Amino acid sequence: MHELSIAEALIEQVEREVQRTGRKGRVLKLELSIGQLSGVHHESLKFALDLLAPGTLVEKAEVLIRRPRAVCACGQCGGRSEIDQWPLGCPKCGSDQITIEGGRELLLESIELEDD
Repeated sequence: MHELSIAEALIEQVEREVQRTGRKGRVLKLELSIGQLSGVHHESLKFALDLLAPGTLVEKAEVLIRRPRAVCACGQCGGRSEIDQWPLGCPKCGSDQITIEGGRELLLESIELEDD
């Protein structure tokens, strides 16, 4: 379960960012963006965060996860299709001249802190 190491790295990133701001308040909310094709199972990540959070700045933080969809763009037919798995070809014409736009991100979008 690689979500455990991702959760650990996320907590470390949050702690670094909070330290960088010089603020002392606890973290109230985290907003994450985890794309459909990122390979990260969002429920497993939430479980891992719950497991690792006690005793850290994110101990009681609300975790909001946005799940951006991926788009397959075809260089042959010009078609664009939302996808939820890696395609072998364009869903419209079957061409292998495709690019995947978005849906692979794993981002910490924002950290909300309580007032000092």
